[in-house]
Amino acid sequence: MSGFMEIELQTSSATEFIDITDKVRQAAKQMGLRSGLLIAYCPHTTGALTINEGADPAVRRDVVSVLNQIVPWEFNYSHLEGNSPAHVKASLIGASEQVIVEDDRLMLGTWQKIFFCEFDGPRKRRVSIKAIPA
Repeated sequence: MSGFMEIELQTSSATEFIDITDKVRQAAKQMGLRSGLLIAYCPHTTGALTINEGADPAVRRDVVSVLNQIVPWEFNYSHLEGNSPAHVKASLIGASEQVIVEDDRLMLGTWQKIFFCEFDGPRKRRVSIKAIPA
């Protein structure tokens, strides 16, 4: 069993949530993880990972709207690159997620999906996946 791989993504907007559940599921399968723990990690300072409802796209829009209110684009930021809000949002959401795998299945809830959160796109991104067998 190979316990590590990467998923590559191309984002298309400044801010977006991309459902990567199927890609993560496929990675677990390719790595031969039948039972254990799967860790997804975002190695980007302006991107993040989250697990949330995937059935209704309004949930993603609501999360983005609230994040934009909490972390406005216009503020007296010190970071000179102009993407401080993206760094703050990525810190609030987080860089990794863990999912239990049992009987070849990601143990996600009925409505749960795994999302890559882009806060400084569009960009080429990657997500690192680590399988830890039981």
